Amino acid sequence: MKAFLLAAGEGTRLRPLTYTIPKCLVPIKGKPLIGIWLDLLKRHGITDILINLHHFSYLVAEYLGKNIPQGLTVNTSYEEDLLGSAGTVLANKEFVEAEEQFFIAYADNLTDVNLSKMLDFHKSHQGIFTMGLFRSNMPEQCGVVELDNEGLITSFVEKPKAPLSNLVNAGVFLGNKELFKYIPQMKADFGFDVLPKLVGKAYGYVINEYLLDIGSISNYKLALKTWENDYYPQYETSIQCESAKLINRPGEVC
Repeated sequence: MKAFLLAAGEGTRLRPLTYTIPKCLVPIKGKPLIGIWLDLLKRHGITDILINLHHFSYLVAEYLGKNIPQGLTVNTSYEEDLLGSAGTVLANKEFVEAEEQFFIAYADNLTDVNLSKMLDFHKSHQGIFTMGLFRSNMPEQCGVVELDNEGLITSFVEKPKAPLSNLVNAGVFLGNKELFKYIPQMKADFGFDVLPKLVGKAYGYVINEYLLDIGSISNYKLALKTWENDYYPQYETSIQCESAKLINRPGEVC
């Protein structure tokens, strides 16, 4: 099975960390986010991954050159101009040409979601698309979903001023090839351009495992406190220590 891992974002809300490293290489207890994702995907039977690159792409390529888990095949796609989350998937449509379904995940989320259970849900509901969801205490900052009793998505609004639910987009998806009919152009975003079109055609899967968007310094600090999967340091010590200094937590990761 194959997966898109979206890792090209500039991580502006994670500055000053992302002045020197890309968001996907931010270390969590000795391992970068992208490394945690590679382990998770492999654990749930994904064999081929396509990762899009932009911000500090050479650092991501350098990490991947030394740290791809055995049994995984990883391809990269460099974007000189960012295509958007859905645009990346459309631009690399041939990557999943022979697949019945495929995962799409945002690499800036820290999670241990059970992807196998999510795949079972997707297959049993036979929808075009399954959106991973979690319950947020700040839904107005997210893509907000309403579901019916069968899990069908009945509404989706990106960053609404008055959210009707606290169920929000978790940035972990499963799609069938029919999804490509709903991506309007090469530069497109899932939240604004695609997901609203899938209302009534897609299902929502509520993630009960750990999931945290590492999109801000406050959430990064929270991850360092709450992530329970400890790793032996495998990442470049200089980057780990610099990250600790930049968030004023000396000794946290170095």
